Amino acid sequence: MTRRRVLIQWIGHSDLKALAATLPADRRRKVLECTGGDAGTQTDQGPTKCLLSEVSFDRVLLLSNYPPAINRWFAEWVGTPVTFVPVELQRPTDYGRIFEICEQQLRELKSDRRWSDAEICLHLSPGTPAMTAVWLLLGKTRYPATFYETSRAGKVWITDVPFELLDVIPDVLQKPDSYLQHLASEAPAEIDGFEDIVGNSQPIRDAVGRAKRAAMRSVSVLLLGESGTGKEMFAQAMHRASPRNGAPFKAINCAAISKTLLESELFGHAKGAFTGAEQHRKGAFEAADGGTIFLDEVGECDLDTQAKLLRVLQPITGEGVAVRKVCRLGEEKDRKVDVRIIAATNRDLHAAISRGEFREDLYYRLAAVTITLPPLRNRRTDIAAIAERLLEQINRQFAAEEPGYRHKTLSASATAFVKGHSWPGNVRQLYNALVQTAVLTDGEKIGRRELAAAAGETLAAGAGDAAVADRPLGNGFNLDEHLNSIHKRYLERAMSEANGVKAEAARLLGMKNYQTLDAQLKRLGVREN
Repeated sequence: MTRRRVLIQWIGHSDLKALAATLPADRRRKVLECTGGDAGTQTDQGPTKCLLSEVSFDRVLLLSNYPPAINRWFAEWVGTPVTFVPVELQRPTDYGRIFEICEQQLRELKSDRRWSDAEICLHLSPGTPAMTAVWLLLGKTRYPATFYETSRAGKVWITDVPFELLDVIPDVLQKPDSYLQHLASEAPAEIDGFEDIVGNSQPIRDAVGRAKRAAMRSVSVLLLGESGTGKEMFAQAMHRASPRNGAPFKAINCAAISKTLLESELFGHAKGAFTGAEQHRKGAFEAADGGTIFLDEVGECDLDTQAKLLRVLQPITGEGVAVRKVCRLGEEKDRKVDVRIIAATNRDLHAAISRGEFREDLYYRLAAVTITLPPLRNRRTDIAAIAERLLEQINRQFAAEEPGYRHKTLSASATAFVKGHSWPGNVRQLYNALVQTAVLTDGEKIGRRELAAAAGETLAAGAGDAAVADRPLGNGFNLDEHLNSIHKRYLERAMSEANGVKAEAARLLGMKNYQTLDAQLKRLGVREN
């Protein structure tokens, strides 16, 4: 029995220019507004019509980010039944977004029982080189496919890609776990300087392994991760594990200080440099000479401060990667300092660079080594141990302040809640929840109900659904607003757990495609990062 064949491809400018040559003037103008340039010739079919004129398929899916009217005109012109898949794509060279779109369509096709056994056919000629590269990647790995190409002369052929993609990917990419095994061979508690990092999961071992290696050198390190993942603790651990451990460690929260004061905090100032500058003062760079400066929330610095940071972070040629010049506000004299930089942010700096909000040259100056800290939801096996360590700290603090304080422990049900909760605020949220329950619990055991309430959950002794459904009516109650608030919360959770990947968030929520999710994100005003 012959297998059915499904063609999946983009439509590109070449297709639309060929279409434009056949259209009335008003329609031709609208098409060329999307493509730029001139229309094709009357004899030019474009890659898609060329293929469909020579080869028959049981189903044709065309990915398009063009207006619906143009898609309709194209379908009429091609003369073969096609299904358009409307997508959102701002830049035709955005590899990440192109991959997300293509992988989503192929995954949906293979999960459709009607077409799961069909032969996948991918047309490489239409679209941009980025689109072709993504088709090759997917068609030679996850979704084995037949590749078609076409020429302007009207020729059609099957392209034989004479290698398996995995055979030519370097070993480090084929087997990253084995390559990094030497970095993650020890638990954090076994590594000098990192003893305060609790956990034994693979994600935290990987992060600590990278940090341990980076700590021994004076190169700049950029710590990435969600708010509350412990970036400052990691920076302190790297400082302790480094040859600079006997010198100062200075932490500056760039988001918590105004622009003028931030520059003074970082670079220092001369007497009279600004109102209130009554004496000379060292900045953090001078105070940390020989040691480490930690720039927390560096992504919140404005462009002027970024430019000044960039100048300071330029090493002095021939004097080491950490030897720099710093000039106090109100002075013209440079001072030499030897400072190792560790920066941190929870922002997507690549997106900020594309929006003109963060300097690309500063990013590369900061990110000689990048380390991504895993969120708690990716460290399920560590959460109970982290909670116990935090509760020990809280007990010691409260006992020192309150004679007769009764030390608190987690009940079995509270421990189960800790392990099962997603903790979107990560360690900071977990710590705050434990502090609240330690304050409000009379006995020695913290129960699930108290901890769930402190974590902001609407759970009550296993009756979470009832708690949501039994909100009092009247007095301004609005059903639509209430349901929208619940809806919005789940959308936010899904986007967070999917690290901002819409296709994955849609899968977590049980949606058939990410377009449905995208519409709901916009309707409810949910931020996507």
